[in-house]
Amino acid sequence: MNAAGLRSSGRRVNTMNQPKLDTEPVRIVIVSPTLADANNGNWQTAQRWRALLAPHKVRIVKQWPDAEAQKKGAAQDQVMLALHARRSATSVTAWAARQPTGAQGLAVVLTGTDLYRDIQSDPTAQQSLALAAQLVVLQASGPDALPADLRAKTRVIFQSSAALPAVSKPSTQAHLRVVMVGHLRDEKSPQTLFAAARLLLGEPKLFIDHLGEALDPALGDAARATAEACPNYRWLGGQPYNATRRHIQRAHVLVHASLMEGGAHVVMEAILSGTPVLASRIPGNLGLLGDDYAGYFKPGDANGLAQLLRRCRGVSGDAWLAKLSAQCAMRAPLFSPELERAALLKLVNDLSIAS
Repeated sequence: MNAAGLRSSGRRVNTMNQPKLDTEPVRIVIVSPTLADANNGNWQTAQRWRALLAPHKVRIVKQWPDAEAQKKGAAQDQVMLALHARRSATSVTAWAARQPTGAQGLAVVLTGTDLYRDIQSDPTAQQSLALAAQLVVLQASGPDALPADLRAKTRVIFQSSAALPAVSKPSTQAHLRVVMVGHLRDEKSPQTLFAAARLLLGEPKLFIDHLGEALDPALGDAARATAEACPNYRWLGGQPYNATRRHIQRAHVLVHASLMEGGAHVVMEAILSGTPVLASRIPGNLGLLGDDYAGYFKPGDANGLAQLLRRCRGVSGDAWLAKLSAQCAMRAPLFSPELERAALLKLVNDLSIAS
């Protein structure tokens, strides 16, 4: 989901000019396995959706039924949007048990670990898929990871972010500024960046900034060791959201090395900042950038990533990055808040009618 997952600036989605609803507001509960204290992708998605779904009546909970749902005389929740098939499975099962037909009003939103790991073997994740009236994936390759019999109830909703103006950057012949954003955990494959930084140790005027907290302490140790060995690499830890966006906006290129993604928000943030992406060739990235995108490397291939970064510094580096930027710009309209809001309102409307 929101792959940046760094400390928020408390930003809000502007809903002042959103159109009025044609029907009465729906009571919606969003189940997020993590809340504001974690400030990770699930929470960022949940709070953005709460804003985009206004003026529906939306609250975010970690587990359902919560105190509000159990309050005597409280109005009944009409729609549940459950983020993460496995980690929200208890809430999904509780919701289904209270509905006459089980699936009424229920959508399960699938993350990268859902699609590309948990649903293959975890019974609770599989049960969430079966119980849901609708399944939501966050990039165009997502339905391909699901069993064929579930695709008919699956829809793609691209996430969104605010667009920032592209800034003027020096020629890559002068220097190349690279950024990678994401908390340090195995799924994000920071090891690929560490190894590439060492391969590029002698490369002049190539600077790598790495943003993200060390969720795995061993990976934090590896980041510190890489910084000590490679003067061209800096690990900056977790950064506020606005600072992270500025880093992305000013970089020549963003590296996204993940092994598993449901739809990386940081890729969209780069595209909407005028910064091209070098990305691992995994379904979650293909579903955002397109099959024909020119900036892919094999997952875990540090040498392939290093070669692409050398190409950015080569004599035709500016032209090649311009090509990647043009391809990214073609994808940008997919990630507008207006499009995401329209898709969410349609999802809620369809779930409400089915109920």
